[in-house]
Amino acid sequence: MNPCFRLKSLAIALLLGGIANAAQLPELGEASAAVVSPQMEQALGAQSMQSLRASGEWLDDPEVNAYLENLGRRLIQADPDTARESFEFFAVASRELNAFALPGGHVGVNTGLILATQSESELASVLAHEISHVSQHHIVRQIAGQAGNQALSIAAMLGALIAAGTGNGQAAMAAMTGVSAAQIQSQINYTREHEQEADRIGFQLLTNAGFDPRAMASFFERLQQATRLADSASVPSYLRTHPLTHERVAEAQDRALSRTYKQVLDSQEYNLVRALLRSYDGQPQETVTRLATDLKEGRYRDRNALRYGLAAAYLRAQDFAAAERELTELERDKVRHPMIEALACQVLTQSGQHDAARLRYEVALKRYPDHLQLVYDYPRLLIKARDFGTALEFAETRIIRRPQDPDLHQIAAEAAAALGLTQKSHFHQGEYHAAVGNTRSALEQFELALKSPGGDKRDQLIVESRLDMLRSQQKEAQQGNGTFSKHADKFSLPAFTGR
Repeated sequence: MNPCFRLKSLAIALLLGGIANAAQLPELGEASAAVVSPQMEQALGAQSMQSLRASGEWLDDPEVNAYLENLGRRLIQADPDTARESFEFFAVASRELNAFALPGGHVGVNTGLILATQSESELASVLAHEISHVSQHHIVRQIAGQAGNQALSIAAMLGALIAAGTGNGQAAMAAMTGVSAAQIQSQINYTREHEQEADRIGFQLLTNAGFDPRAMASFFERLQQATRLADSASVPSYLRTHPLTHERVAEAQDRALSRTYKQVLDSQEYNLVRALLRSYDGQPQETVTRLATDLKEGRYRDRNALRYGLAAAYLRAQDFAAAERELTELERDKVRHPMIEALACQVLTQSGQHDAARLRYEVALKRYPDHLQLVYDYPRLLIKARDFGTALEFAETRIIRRPQDPDLHQIAAEAAAALGLTQKSHFHQGEYHAAVGNTRSALEQFELALKSPGGDKRDQLIVESRLDMLRSQQKEAQQGNGTFSKHADKFSLPAFTGR
């Protein structure tokens, strides 16, 4: 977990939007596929994600992102056709109320929107809507609609995608040479046809996945109410990029009425994630005071989640004794969850109790072996304790199961460097850069790995293979206006054994 969570207002990736006067949506496989191949769509998404990460707005929190990933997976598994698409779900560190889809299946949700939802089904309805923008290839259709328009190139549209952002998009737009702000603005609003299609298909995903069918309508109604109470400058970003008409609200209400009422309880993860995000908001001591007051006065939906959030706030304020006290009370009440366990381990680590932390991590990992916060934090503790060999062994064992995990490669690179394993360190740094879409830096690191001592013939062949693959991808990107190799997703990293 990241106690240094930042809520900045830089312009970041949002929606590559519609053509305002588009009358019809071209079928994917016709003009749209000719203009933008599936490989190019993936390339645009990868470039967008690289820019998003570099902006600092991508929320580096494994627990929040893992929760969104699981929620998104539940939705896409509700439809066999959608489940065949490639998706990534992640959070953006912004109070702005927004969610967005990028080319290639990247779906982001601002933390402000997560906190604004009043049920897990409402959050699921937003994800279902964005998933539908991806599954219906609306971005590709819009690029196809711009074919032949020299005034707004695909590169400029990608710039619009990155610039649209969390509230300061106009400033970023104005910085783009050769494209006027008006032209860009025409690209960051979905068309009415797109929105209605995403509503309809998203509703099917929502209900098929077992969520409350009323959630989409209730969220729309609350957003619509917000517009009545706010001036134009303070209208939620979600409404500026997803125009909400009375017709869309009415259609959502009609769909909800057509389904049998079903009460759906929120998951424990939903409540814990919202409590965690609340602990990140504001100055540490002010946050502690606010959450402690809410707990004392009974202002909560889930008391245990609020206690967890308060413990996280105490940790952020470096009041380790108070954090331990809250966690001990949760444990005494037999409230168990991997997020709570990961927080307890962090309290021990940050308070300097490294031996106790190591023991607790090892016990927790036996109980929750796949919880990413534990998987990332344990080897980092080992590095801090200068047990580099165990840290490297742990990271590389997990890399076999998660070959494209940038965090694990970064941990392995650090541990290998500390052990003097130069070739291995450069190799894992290369994989880190490749995983986050920075091909140039990845190539540099793999080339350094080839020149470094250590490793056997098999290791050399692995590095050479990765170099050849990335060079091929880079060549295709240059020749094909940004395409990636269609086989890139199928690459499986062999275990790198050099010592």
